[in-house]
Formats: sequence, C-alpha cells, structure tokens
Amino acid sequence: MSNVLEKYLPSHAVESCFELIKDNRVHLKIVNERQTRHGDYRKDIQGFHLITVNANLNQYRFLITLIHEIAHLVAFQKFGRHIKPHGIEWKHTFQKLMVPFIRPEIFPKSVLSLVANHFRNPTASSDTDAQLAFALKQFDERKPDVYFIHEVPNGSMFRIAKGRIFKKIGLRVKRYECIEISTAKTYLFNANAEVEIIPG
Repeated sequence: MSNVLEKYLPSHAVESCFELIKDNRVHLKIVNERQTRHGDYRKDIQGFHLITVNANLNQYRFLITLIHEIAHLVAFQKFGRHIKPHGIEWKHTFQKLMVPFIRPEIFPKSVLSLVANHFRNPTASSDTDAQLAFALKQFDERKPDVYFIHEVPNGSMFRIAKGRIFKKIGLRVKRYECIEISTAKTYLFNANAEVEIIPG
C-alpha cells in the first residue's frame, strides 16, 4: 500500500498516512474523477471502512482529502454515528489529524500558510476557501483552453463544464458576477472556477 501512496502523496506524508490507514483498518480505493466530490467515506455492510479518493487530484489536494475522510471515520467511532457529518466533532478530529502534516517538508511555501489558516476552522470542503482552493489548483495539470474565471476579461463569453454559456460582467466583492446567456439570470462565480473562453 505504501508504494501505491507514493504515487499520490507528498513523499514526507506517505509513512504517516500509511499508519493512519493501517491503524483505522481503512480499505482505500483510488477512483476515477467524480465531478461532485474529491473523496468519500462509508462503512459497508460487512463493517469495513471504505474510503475513496479521486485519482486525478494533485498530491496536496489528495492528502487533504484523505485526511478529511479518515476524520469522518475517527469522529464517528469516537462520538457515535449521530453526530453531524461536518459538525464540531468532525472539525476537531480533522484539525488534530491534519496538524502533523502542516509543515514545510510536506506543503510548499506558497500553500503552507493558507493550509495553516484554513485548519484553524476547517470547512466541509476546502473548495469553499477560495484562496486555498486557488493556491492548490496551481499544482493541477491544467487542461488546454481552460482558464480561471478571474483570468477571463470582463465582457467575454465563456462556457462551464456542463455546457452552459455565460458573459462575465465583473467583480462583486470576492466573486465574479456573470449572466447566463440562455436565461439572462445572474450568477456569482468563485475566482478559482475553471471555464472555457469562447472566442469573440
């Protein structure tokens, strides 16, 4: 298992992650990309702890996702299955499990302080922390013709993954105001949303 993890995790995180997986009797499956989630945890009918993590994640996102899911398992075992999935018990568990990984041997300088700041009060998804999400995306393999919404010029048209077409209006506080062409409805996009620019 540790040689498999070497492919997906920062090298200095492999041993500790392997120990967490072993100690918590996790059956880890690395799966194809899912649009709606980076990973998940469930206990199957035989009582096995099954964690899945998307194979396409960069090593830092993979680490955060893996620890996020192990935190669900540990929190449910410690506090019972009646707790809220991303409630206070899970937050404290996630913080405790993640702290040993928040060091410069594991996270690059450009991300380390953002990770440390996020884990003062972790959210259900690190994607909701726009600064951290954007910093982590810098380590993704960028697809050709895909841009972050903040890189799209105001007034330009763009397409999102589901094929819907929008026109970018401009920045409203922290998010970008855009109009969907087919409905004329206004939507707000996080700065790190990935889109395809439509040539004018």
